[in-house]
Amino acid sequence: MSAATARVGGDAGGTRSLRDEEIAFGTADHAAIAKLAYAEAGLVLAPSKSQLVYGRLARHVRACGLRDFADYIALIESDAEERARAVDALTTNHTSFFRENHHIDHFAGEAWPALRQRLAGGGRVRVWSAACSSGEEPYTLMMAALGFDRAAARTLAGTDFRLLATDLSASSLAAAREGWYAQDTARTIPAGLRALWTHPAEDGGIEIVEAVRAPVAFRALNLLRDWPIRRRFDVIFCRNVMIYFDAATKARLQARLADALERGGFLYIGHSERLAANVAPRFECVGRTMFRKVTE
Repeated sequence: MSAATARVGGDAGGTRSLRDEEIAFGTADHAAIAKLAYAEAGLVLAPSKSQLVYGRLARHVRACGLRDFADYIALIESDAEERARAVDALTTNHTSFFRENHHIDHFAGEAWPALRQRLAGGGRVRVWSAACSSGEEPYTLMMAALGFDRAAARTLAGTDFRLLATDLSASSLAAAREGWYAQDTARTIPAGLRALWTHPAEDGGIEIVEAVRAPVAFRALNLLRDWPIRRRFDVIFCRNVMIYFDAATKARLQARLADALERGGFLYIGHSERLAANVAPRFECVGRTMFRKVTE
């Protein structure tokens, strides 16, 4: 919560008063928002997250011309568009280029060579970056696959290759499609790849070149709802999103990810995440939080 927070009142409802805006926010409000966030996106917002919830939603309350969270909760229960904006605001979208680089090294060195050979023979390859946030992960995968070979991009363009990048957050997807990043964000791209696959852009940032962007399809997708996906993937990256879910939600999601993956395909999860007991037997571990599917 911002420095504008005045105090936590001593009333039975636990109402929080602010010196500037006086937006009422009580324990019942937090509980209602937490219930909605869990139902919509599987997010677990414990009472200790109340300041985070306030900080992320207060501006939406003001933008809707409302004076308290109770009215805002009533609004988002009936207004699907505002509810989506609220859930978007509550999601955490922290990512970076070449994050958890051991995954990227494995993808480029172990998974991609066989997939590239399949493409050269006229085959089909599909990669999924689930919870792609603002696009750093899918663009990283493209740069890792292409390496330092400009001709590889032209060759890839003539194959049946697609990289699906999905996220719940509409604002993150809009940023990802734009392909613009601040210099500070781009500094984690290895210098040689940055020189080859980005170019200077307005406002002192960088822009991902079209050859890297073209194979990536950005789509809105709630991982806990229906997936309009008809065929399986060869590689799935689903990293650092399950940390916000409870055990039951993690297990259901992992089972669905396993179902969506070809046998022999690779699943990469976040550094603090683990496979659920009901899913682990379907995989063999090939490295730190890296798995190959071995059985249906």
